[in-house]
Amino acid sequence: MTEYLIYFNQQWVGDHTEEWFRGRGPLAMAVVNEMKAAGVYVFAGGLEEEIEEAFSADATSGTLMFTDGPFVESKEFLGGLTVVDVADEDAARMWAGKVAEACGWPQEVRRFKPRPGTK
Repeated sequence: MTEYLIYFNQQWVGDHTEEWFRGRGPLAMAVVNEMKAAGVYVFAGGLEEEIEEAFSADATSGTLMFTDGPFVESKEFLGGLTVVDVADEDAARMWAGKVAEACGWPQEVRRFKPRPGTK
């Protein structure tokens, strides 16, 4: 089995009414429940949209420093993510498609590197 990250940037969501978003919640939860039933679910969650509430930890100078806000200023930032543990890329594509349809916005998919000592 291989773990895949399915995620979206908040800016990909687009402008929609509150009613539209409320209608998406049950669709997304149905996909999560389907993942759990299939035994591929690892984690799923949306992130707080207030990017100014983020903070960063940086030890590259040799001294650990925490700063308020994102590490770099960017017009795009992560909105939410799902991790699945599936047999192959075809399965990852299938789940990403279900998430994209349920949420109503694009999803990007990336495979995790194998952990040391695993295949």
